[in-house]
Amino acid sequence: MGDCLTCPAKYKHRMNCHLYILGNPGGRHYVGITGLDLDKRVKKHNRGEVMSTKFGRPWQVLYSENYKDYGEARKREKEIKSWKGGNSFKKLLRIAAGSSNGRTSPFEGEYLGSIPSPAAIRRSKLGGVK
Repeated sequence: MGDCLTCPAKYKHRMNCHLYILGNPGGRHYVGITGLDLDKRVKKHNRGEVMSTKFGRPWQVLYSENYKDYGEARKREKEIKSWKGGNSFKKLLRIAAGSSNGRTSPFEGEYLGSIPSPAAIRRSKLGGVK
């Protein structure tokens, strides 16, 4: 059988660990850590070699953090998983995507409302009242 890619015994003293969040087109997320090169690990996910992400492919990296120590990476992984997809998790993903509150344009700081009308969007693009 293949080696255990996130096994604590194998990577406990490894210097470089990655915490990562994957997302798929269906809106599912996977939080994991690895001592491997992150690109190689994602390829394993997308080839179906990881049981927990075998279904729901393709996966892409939405967020990652680097750690010098496995214990710190594991602590952060547990913290993120404890959020169970709640507001803290969503906020982390929004920040990673470049939006402070999920409602602003990533290129401008103006607020158009949670569901702006087509008129507000046109007015904004034409440089009207803000």
